[in-house]
Amino acid sequence: MSGTLYVVATPIGNLEDMTYRAVRILQEVSLIAAEDTRHSRKLLNHYGTDTPLISYHEHNEEFRSAQLIAKLHNGESIALISDAGTPCIADPGYRLVSSCRQEGLSVEAVPGPSAVITALSISGLPTDAFRFVGFLPAKTHARCQFFEQIKNEQQTIACYETPHRLLSCLADIIAVCGADRPIAIARELTKRHEELFSGTVAAARDYFGRGSVKGELVLLLGPALQRKPEGTVRDALIRLREETDLSWKAIIKQVAREFGLPGSEVYKESLELR
Repeated sequence: MSGTLYVVATPIGNLEDMTYRAVRILQEVSLIAAEDTRHSRKLLNHYGTDTPLISYHEHNEEFRSAQLIAKLHNGESIALISDAGTPCIADPGYRLVSSCRQEGLSVEAVPGPSAVITALSISGLPTDAFRFVGFLPAKTHARCQFFEQIKNEQQTIACYETPHRLLSCLADIIAVCGADRPIAIARELTKRHEELFSGTVAAARDYFGRGSVKGELVLLLGPALQRKPEGTVRDALIRLREETDLSWKAIIKQVAREFGLPGSEVYKESLELR
């Protein structure tokens, strides 16, 4: 029988956040594929685990996947871990999981910490709908292009950012999305110096601009602010009728949404125009 690939979540800071099942799996598998074997060895030593480690990272992912697939076919079970959190989430691993699926090999999740979910849970920003975009672009131009795409989003945008780019990133958000956009920035989650900033983008820039920023960051940009449209309902109806090919029904629905009014009220106003 073939072995199983276990996708095992590990702590994002506090070593006590390992689950009982995760510890057991790491002790029972034949091999652990780790992003940084030196870093992961500290975790294994903490839990008295001497399972062999092998490196698996973005630079050897294609080559190493073939090796691991062969071992799984030979009946060896393998645990995949990243440096912190849940593997395959903005981390190497999805190619290996995809190959296992194609080969008909068993893949099991051993859930646990995830920095983005942890940050969302304590941010105070809307979580009924959110979009995770991984790491933001490193260059200003590309970053601003991205913010142009999401500046009107009505859901929380979750991403990772590096400490040395944070202030430039906040300046770009202000330039594209506005200084009063709500934001939360989580730093060093579950560690001794854990911190969560919550406020406007302008306030965040002032706060983090007081000194050097250190640690792992999760940046959460709140939904675009709903601004009251200019003019009257009648003005909006006339404008949409003249500038679009929308039906009266579609126009009424859009205007009602923009002004936060019942459709029946906008409908009565439209009758006078017609």
